[in-house]
Amino acid sequence: MIDRDPMVQILADRVAIHDCLTRYCRAIDRLDRELLLSVYHDDAIDDHGVFVGGPQAFADWALAYHSRAQYVTQHIITNHSCDLDGDVAHTETYYQLAAMNKQGAALTLSGGRYIDRFERRNGRWAIAVRKLVGDWAGVPGEAILSPAGRAALNSGATPARDKSDPSYDRPLTTNTSRIGYEYRW
Repeated sequence: MIDRDPMVQILADRVAIHDCLTRYCRAIDRLDRELLLSVYHDDAIDDHGVFVGGPQAFADWALAYHSRAQYVTQHIITNHSCDLDGDVAHTETYYQLAAMNKQGAALTLSGGRYIDRFERRNGRWAIAVRKLVGDWAGVPGEAILSPAGRAALNSGATPARDKSDPSYDRPLTTNTSRIGYEYRW
């Protein structure tokens, strides 16, 4: 390990752990066995509820399942907490899964959390223990917002697939005449 300022080391460790988590998502979605195995230590245990075992067996199971059951998947990670303690980190990472199925409902969604113990061994952060917590699942239904509600949702900012999108606004401002506006359901 490179001798670094402690804050820089914390940031480097957190980035390495987060990169490992995004590699996991990519590996599952691309059915990439080698990439999937790279996120685990060889003696890791993954408890996915419906499967419990080591990285090799998990890769066999997960890639076969997703190949057989879905045309495409998107594993998306969102909120992430990371408690670092030297060469060990305990993380909780929220996930959402969207799956285009080969049978049954065309699209299913689920979400939950990856509860992980990461360990840094020989300078490499990887998963040592994982527990999946499935918080919800379902089939998409009707949108909760009416067309008028959807229009109201975007009345303060118009989404675009070019540089007119509000994410490019510098500095970001808002129309102060809209303060107090509230859509009535």
